Amino acid sequence: MDATGGHQEARRAPRRYRRPLLQAATAIEWTCSRLLNGKARYRARLARGALRLSERDVLLAGLPSALDGLRIAHLSDFHAGPFLDSAALADLVALVSECDPDLLCLTGDYITHRVEEGIELAPALGAIRRRIGAFAVFGNHDYHGRRESELADVFAAQGIATLRNEGRVIESRGARLLLAGIEDVEEGKVVDLDAALAPRRAGDVVVLLCHHPDVAERVAGRGVDLLLAGHTHGGQVPLLGRLLARGGARSRLAPGLNRVGETLVHVTAGVGVLIVPCRAGAPAEAALLTLRRAAGRVS
Repeated sequence: MDATGGHQEARRAPRRYRRPLLQAATAIEWTCSRLLNGKARYRARLARGALRLSERDVLLAGLPSALDGLRIAHLSDFHAGPFLDSAALADLVALVSECDPDLLCLTGDYITHRVEEGIELAPALGAIRRRIGAFAVFGNHDYHGRRESELADVFAAQGIATLRNEGRVIESRGARLLLAGIEDVEEGKVVDLDAALAPRRAGDVVVLLCHHPDVAERVAGRGVDLLLAGHTHGGQVPLLGRLLARGGARSRLAPGLNRVGETLVHVTAGVGVLIVPCRAGAPAEAALLTLRRAAGRVS
C-alpha cells in the first residue's frame, strides 16, 4: 500500500521508557496505592464533584439536517487498577446517562496493567444509557498481555462494540453517519484506516475513534470530519506530564476541540489517572458533543 493508502499509514513507533523511569513510576504507584490508600482517595475525589461534564457543539459541514443535534458522549482513559474500580464510576454512569446521549464512544485505556481490570469496568460502562449504541477502541495500555480480544468479548456482552479497524454505519431519522475505529497506533499489530473507512459512501460524514490524537496528522485529507481521542490526560499533573513527554506521550493538541486541516479533533482529558491519584489543572472529564450542521467548511 502506498503513502496514499490507509493500511498501516497511521502507525507510529511504540514508546519505550528507560528502566530507571519505569522503576521509579512503579515505586510511586505502589506507595500511593498501597500505603496511601490511593484508590479510596481518588474515588472520593470523583464523588465530591471532581468529574467535570464538558458540553460542546461541533459544527460539521455536510452533516445531514436529520442528524443535527445528534449527541455523542465521549469518555476515555479510565486506567482501572491501582486507583480506579467500577465503584468509582457510579457518579459517571449517572451523569452521562442523565445527558441521554445518542452514541457512547470510548477511546481506550480501560486497564493499567492487566486485562482483568478492564473486564471489571465493563458492567458499569454498559450501564450508561444511550439511544443508538456504544462503541469502543483500544488504547496502548489495553494490549498488555495481548489479551485485548477477551476485553472485546466482555464489552460485546454489555452491548459495546469494539471497532478494530472497522466502520459501522449509524442510521438515524433516515440519515447516515459512518462511525469508524482503528487499533491503537503504537501497540496495535495492524492499523488499517482503509478497512475502517470501507463502508463510507459519497457524502457520508465520518467520525473516527482512535486513542492517540496525533493520528490526526496522518488521516488529514482522508475525509475524516471528526476524530475522537484521549491518551494525554490533559497532562494530569505538570511534572508527570513532562516525564511522560520524554516518551512521546504528550500531544501538541490541547484538550477540547482542535482542527487539523479539514478534520476536527476532540481530545478528552479522560477519567482516570496514572502513577499518582491526583490531577492538577486537568480535571477528570466526561464530554458531551452535540453535532451541528455548518453551512461551510468544518469550523
